[in-house]
Amino acid sequence: MSKKKKLIEVAIVFFRLGLFAFGGPAAHIAMMEEEVVDKRKWIDRQHFLDLIGATNLIPGPNSTEMTMHCGHERAGIAGLFVAGACFVFPAVLITGVLAWFYTAYGQLPEVAPFILGIKPAVLAIIASAILKLGKKALKSVEIGVIGVLVLVVSLLGVNEIVALLCAGVLGALYFYSKSKINITSQSIAPFFMFKLSVASFVKISSFKVFWTFAKVGAILYGSGYVLFAYLDAELVTNGWLTRSELIDAIAVGQFTPGPVLSTATFIGYQLAGFWGAVAATLGIFIPSFLFVLLLNPLVPKMRKSKLLSYFLDSVNIAAVAIMLSVLYVMSIDALIDWKSICIAVLSVIVVFAIKKVNAMWVVLGGSILGYLLAIV
Repeated sequence: MSKKKKLIEVAIVFFRLGLFAFGGPAAHIAMMEEEVVDKRKWIDRQHFLDLIGATNLIPGPNSTEMTMHCGHERAGIAGLFVAGACFVFPAVLITGVLAWFYTAYGQLPEVAPFILGIKPAVLAIIASAILKLGKKALKSVEIGVIGVLVLVVSLLGVNEIVALLCAGVLGALYFYSKSKINITSQSIAPFFMFKLSVASFVKISSFKVFWTFAKVGAILYGSGYVLFAYLDAELVTNGWLTRSELIDAIAVGQFTPGPVLSTATFIGYQLAGFWGAVAATLGIFIPSFLFVLLLNPLVPKMRKSKLLSYFLDSVNIAAVAIMLSVLYVMSIDALIDWKSICIAVLSVIVVFAIKKVNAMWVVLGGSILGYLLAIV
């Protein structure tokens, strides 16, 4: 297939995913795994798992960065930018329209009945991905123990980045001591190169709105759901927004498809109109493109290094454990009555019994069923 056709394919896959990717990073990654590993076989499951583990260790929205990795694997550097842009575009466009609506009418349209059905539906999609990725990540009893420990500390509230790094370091040291590997400076060079390279991309622009959101995009670890604390410090404390307006903006990012960081588009519009929305959107997402551009070539090198391969294996099982922790927390939040439980059970049956059903149809079906049950 020619490069042009590959780019078109990448654009279609991730634009469509961006339209239906509800439920947060874990759900996005689960849908992506189905598209690029199971259905299209662009990447094998082990490499997809390595990319998840590595992506969890850099700043930015994890699921958006995973789209960039997948695009790079399929169509090179151009594919990286096309995949990321196409994935975030639907969310940015919808959020921009809602920002205009909010500014013009002072409130948001009622979408709660549709979201009621989406939340329990994505639980089944996440569970399916955890099962498949977990089978690949669970390479030994010791790896399993690391996963269980990460799951426990994650449920206890330990920061996911701390859990991932500790799992990676402890796993690497344990398996190194067990196998008595000779470590050379060459084997750990890629890791230090990565750290130094990431540190070099901090200053991007002096333009105020752009710079504010670029700072957030460059230091935002984990999922987009910790965005509130960062934006509260940057915007509410400086008097740019009221906390009530910030809560409305975060809500928009959560009930629209795609990354929750599309909240930036909504806020940028409130601050400076159309060009403010453009500046905020570019600011919050550009650091992720740069980080992935640096990281992607290093992941295969890390896998070739014995020491860093052990590090990746440990981080991978930790990432699956954190997904399981997220699934547990989301289940408590989503399964609130008989309607949501009914949607969740039906979604599990569809996902696990009918293997070839696309996750996007599960999301759409859950949304429609949620609306119908809400008006009964």
